[in-house]
Amino acid sequence: MNFVFRLSFVSVLLVLFNASPLLAHNKDSLLLENDLIEKQQLCDNLDSLLNLWYIDNAFTQTEASYDYTGDEEIPYFSDSVIIQRLNKIPSFLNLTYNEKVREWIDLYTKRNRKQISVLLGLSNFYFPIFEEILDKYDLPLELKYLPIIESALNPRAVSRAGATGIWQFMYTTGKLYKLDINSFIDERRDPVKSTHAAARFLKDLYTIYGDWTLVIAAYNCGPGNVNKAIKRAKGKTDYWEIYNYLPRETRGYVPAYIAAVYSMTYYKEHKILPRKIEFPIATDTIMIDRKLHLNQVSGVLNIPVEQLRDLNPQYKKDIIPSVDCAYSLKLPTDFTSKFIELKDSIYGFKDSIFFKPSAELVEVTKTASYSGNNSSQNSGTTQSKSYTPTPPSENSKKLVYSVKQGDNLGFIATWYNVSVNQLKDWNNMYGNNLQIGQQINVYVPKEQAEKYSKINDLSFDQKQKMVGKTVTTDNAADTKTNVTTNKSNTSKTTGKYEYYTVKAGDNFWSISKKFPGTTSDEIMKINGIRDAGSLKVGQKLKIRPIK
Repeated sequence: MNFVFRLSFVSVLLVLFNASPLLAHNKDSLLLENDLIEKQQLCDNLDSLLNLWYIDNAFTQTEASYDYTGDEEIPYFSDSVIIQRLNKIPSFLNLTYNEKVREWIDLYTKRNRKQISVLLGLSNFYFPIFEEILDKYDLPLELKYLPIIESALNPRAVSRAGATGIWQFMYTTGKLYKLDINSFIDERRDPVKSTHAAARFLKDLYTIYGDWTLVIAAYNCGPGNVNKAIKRAKGKTDYWEIYNYLPRETRGYVPAYIAAVYSMTYYKEHKILPRKIEFPIATDTIMIDRKLHLNQVSGVLNIPVEQLRDLNPQYKKDIIPSVDCAYSLKLPTDFTSKFIELKDSIYGFKDSIFFKPSAELVEVTKTASYSGNNSSQNSGTTQSKSYTPTPPSENSKKLVYSVKQGDNLGFIATWYNVSVNQLKDWNNMYGNNLQIGQQINVYVPKEQAEKYSKINDLSFDQKQKMVGKTVTTDNAADTKTNVTTNKSNTSKTTGKYEYYTVKAGDNFWSISKKFPGTTSDEIMKINGIRDAGSLKVGQKLKIRPIK
């Protein structure tokens, strides 16, 4: 799916693209080359599938019983038998039979018998997921076979063009269909979320063509290329009539799909046995609201980390980066209750190794510096010297501060002359986000308790003046960064502008979608930004003037 899909354009875009005489002259050799390229790509996908941990562990000393090496042992069926079988498969798609389809069927059932046996074993896990989601969108269930030719059911598959995951989404298309892609997460590799995205995409394509064979072709090469082929075929919309006008790398796609449907349906007749994959069919999903490393789960629950990776392929670095929102962790059902029982032990297991303090220090220093305090006594530099905060002493008194609009942990720490890490430990906090009205416990020396007890009732300017800072209206607005009015809203309204704090995975396009009526160009212009790739996590953006 190496293309950028925009539904508003493809419904009206028809571009005439005439073949050159040289291309026509070398038509037969190019078609042959195309077939070889397509078949080699499929074989590469199938071979890479065998390298996955859970598949590698499935092969035993008796593996020969699953595969036939002699041609005389492999059943042969005539064209008429295969045609009869294809006609018996209930399908909304027209399962046409011809020479091209026969070549792909032979590839599946002869050369790649071992890989097909693995796909049959994996289908017990993946097909129920695909079928449930396709049914939800009222789509033909036989579309579940598409990932076989896209990725060989390998969630980590990456094409030469960069298409990723079981459904092979390009980066831009994945973003368009709301898949989260950042340094830690790639939901194109999430079997459930990517299937939802693929279902929406397929439904959009069917709205355009009303023909499932053309939909499958467009899924591979993009609706723009299908539209070109239709135009060059003088408006014909039958796939086989536009076949020679499609991109070379796409012509074998539909034949490969038909062959996959046939081979996965009639594998018994071809004496291919499903490989028994030690893949937990029964799984549960647990929502994780703190940063967690898969090795922490593996170390405490004694689950092979490779199995955790295969169940949760969306986590690129083995890290579930839950800070401001929760992410899912899929576990074998037998381990669900054990995880809940040992949750604290799991989070604490070697946490200083998997999440080094130095990474936290950078964040703390940045947060504290929002206060604009340049004195060494209260600056973020001083606060970040010791990662492990001192617990409240017997000479301390607890005060409670109520979070107001514009507050952040850096300000609060400065006002009470404590560190951000101390605030986090005293309040069992793991991120930097605050909510208006949230109660923050603060421990101060008993002899100074009266002085600090007044802070909760002071205005923002009064608190800043107390620590020697003067804040202008615009500057105050720029620094009010970490307070939200509810858990789902990360923007804030203050001063003359509406503001937004950049989070991991954000870009100007995704941010603009959070504010209807605003474009990415407008956000860049109002913030004086020319480079669209210059966003940084924690950066404050003006979104639009408040009317």
